Amino acid sequence: MTAGALIEPAPPATDPGRGTRGLARGGLANIAGSALAGATGVVVTWVVARSLGKAEAGAFFSATAAFVLAGGLAKLGTGTGLVYWPARLRATGRSHLLGACLRTGLGPAFAFSLVLSVAVWTTAPELARLTARHTPEFAAAHAGGLRVLAVFIPLQVLTDVLLTVTRGYRSMRPTVLVDRVLRSALQLLTVSAAGIATLWTAASLPVFALAWAAPYLPVALLAAYLTRRVYLAGRPPGATSEPLERRQLRREFWRFTGPRAFAAVAQLALQRVDVLLVAVLGGLGPAAVYAVAGRFVILIQFANQGISQSVQPRLAEALSTGDRDAANRFYQVATGWLVLITWPVNLLVVLLAPYYLRFFGDEYTAGAPVVRLLAVAMLVATGCGMVDMVLAMAGRTSLNLSNVLIALAVTIGLDVLLIPRFGAMGAAAGLAGAMVANNLLPLIQVFRSARLHPFGPGTRAAALLSLGCFGLLPWAVTALFGAGPTGLALAVAAAVPAFCAGAWLLRDRLELGAFTRRKSQEES
Repeated sequence: MTAGALIEPAPPATDPGRGTRGLARGGLANIAGSALAGATGVVVTWVVARSLGKAEAGAFFSATAAFVLAGGLAKLGTGTGLVYWPARLRATGRSHLLGACLRTGLGPAFAFSLVLSVAVWTTAPELARLTARHTPEFAAAHAGGLRVLAVFIPLQVLTDVLLTVTRGYRSMRPTVLVDRVLRSALQLLTVSAAGIATLWTAASLPVFALAWAAPYLPVALLAAYLTRRVYLAGRPPGATSEPLERRQLRREFWRFTGPRAFAAVAQLALQRVDVLLVAVLGGLGPAAVYAVAGRFVILIQFANQGISQSVQPRLAEALSTGDRDAANRFYQVATGWLVLITWPVNLLVVLLAPYYLRFFGDEYTAGAPVVRLLAVAMLVATGCGMVDMVLAMAGRTSLNLSNVLIALAVTIGLDVLLIPRFGAMGAAAGLAGAMVANNLLPLIQVFRSARLHPFGPGTRAAALLSLGCFGLLPWAVTALFGAGPTGLALAVAAAVPAFCAGAWLLRDRLELGAFTRRKSQEES
């Protein structure tokens, strides 16, 4: 496929049905790409867990968590701002300011990423001694891994911000093909090559860090090229802007994006800081168990992100023009699809937790209670849909920030209290508490401020179907045949076809027809 074929800017939807079909197309592509990225992430985790010892694997997971946190901080909230503002400018007839908007977000984010890259490189030995204090013999290798990753922080930020710009133009293909498919596939190949090399040489944490981060170089270059293409394709002919307009835009952009910058970092901290805290308070071994046990959470978050990124520009346009009915429809339909995809995965993880963990090695099976607790928390989180994004698109970024900070305080407080006594299970309790807080608070606020909620007919149908097929049915089968391998195999064999049949019977309520409409039907 040529690069030009990746660019497919779409006009604003003229009616809710057409917008839902556009959401389905973009969402389906994002979900497929996210599924691939999540699956390759699980395999990469398996390669690392099998190639490195448990303590050194914990150091690797801690280093990559620090890398993601640094990148999230450097992006300065532009992951929301560079979707919200291009969508808003186009919806309100100010497309001539798009170039100024992109420059407003891109420059500061890249400059700050360079500063953080130097900071992580400089402080790597101290960070390594802190996280490896229970196993000081791994501190030097840990520092080497951190320094390797520090070099790639600007490329990570550049890739993410540039692909955000393409999503602001409602072009989802660059994100799917460059980030989800290409980067994930390259990471799988390079990390697998490092794992194979351990058959002849000793495993090295810096080598695995380099293998994991190196794909950011080619994907950053491709993302830059595609962003230029989508910008030029969508730029109005002869577009010019006045200095006063640009200054006003910069003020409005950072007034909106500033709170989101802190919220984005806090959101990432919710997902990653627990691994670091387990390493500091419990040791690198428990950190590895916790990272492996919680790997399925990242898979669920990828699915959430895939649907969220598709609905985000459409929701911003609907809210910008005051179309609350369309916004509520997008939110409810997207949540129904999210529940339909993620609840079966969560319920299967609860059912098969010991076997899931044995895939990574027998030493990780102690994390089964961690898996079950996090899976239950994810049922609550996904049942609320992409509520934090909805709150941000409604312009309530300050509330969004306060919610995430509350959730971060919950997770850190519970982690500090529980990890020294309960290890990985204490961190799971902290993350579960944070998930509940970070979804129920914005859920209340979105309803009170904008009268939006995710509990449409599709969401209710998806939840009941998932609970019946992957909750009640497996419970009945294992009660009859036992919870051993035979009983579990029969439970899954009964649940999957029952779920598929139920989804087909409920396809109208779930609006699954949006995925199969042909172009001629869309244009009629």
